[in-house]
Amino acid sequence: MQDIQKIVNFVTTSNWLLLLFGGMIGLAMTPMKFALGIILGGLIVAINFHLLKNTLKNMFHPKVVSERGHSIVGNVLVKYYIRFAISGFAIFLLISKHIVHPLGLLAGLSVVVASMFMAAVIELTRLLFKEAV
Repeated sequence: MQDIQKIVNFVTTSNWLLLLFGGMIGLAMTPMKFALGIILGGLIVAINFHLLKNTLKNMFHPKVVSERGHSIVGNVLVKYYIRFAISGFAIFLLISKHIVHPLGLLAGLSVVVASMFMAAVIELTRLLFKEAV
């Protein structure tokens, strides 16, 4: 369980670091709408991931599970779909009002995917080198 918690913490931290560095590189090297897309897209997914992590941590606490039982999954899914709808509406507004460049937004929305990919590569190399030794 501690390994999973370390991976989730790594992904959460790397989300914010990738957003910070991606936003700084975007501001320095791309037009403002593209950079704003990177920053706002990264904020949307990083906040969404953080809220999902907290929801799962709170809902699957042993005390909550023993009290609520099977209704936990429904509660988690309702919160997930509410966040999904809010995120979708925010993305729709950002693109339809021409506030951001769609490719910049796509790059920003890829922050969590990149963080998870990095975590998977690190974990796989750790496992492979642990076996080799």
